Amino acid sequence: MKSITYFLICSLLFVSCSKEIRTQFSEDVLNEQYVSLKGDSVAFKDILSAHKGKQIVIDVWASWCRDCIVGLPELEALQAEKPNAVYLFLSADRDLDTWKRTIKKYNIEGEHYFMTKGTKGLLGEFVDIDWIPRYMIVDSDGHIELFDAIEADDPLIRQTLK
Repeated sequence: MKSITYFLICSLLFVSCSKEIRTQFSEDVLNEQYVSLKGDSVAFKDILSAHKGKQIVIDVWASWCRDCIVGLPELEALQAEKPNAVYLFLSADRDLDTWKRTIKKYNIEGEHYFMTKGTKGLLGEFVDIDWIPRYMIVDSDGHIELFDAIEADDPLIRQTLK
């Protein structure tokens, strides 16, 4: 009886601690507004639809995030290896000027948008961002293929991009 109780408790803890894997962004997330480098407000759905038919690598990052900066060389290597993918950087920075300076400082190639509410916004809640960087891959049909990678050299990123 003790072993059954132990098994049930462990199972319940595992299920309650695991993240839900989603394959579609919610309508609320798709309507969330971000700021472009030019200062324009852009809906997330418009950013994604501009790249319909291509795989999109999403990097949720911030200039103050050491792991985000350390992962940039690996991400740059990935861009060289998989140039046909779109690289979309969503910043959780606290201010626009620091965000823009960091992009220039590290010469981060790709499309850049500022999440005005950072990881506390609708996207952050939807994918349960508890750590950055956070890498996701959206397939050519707009489905989320890779939901939860936190290291730029995660083998699942390259495997998903094949």
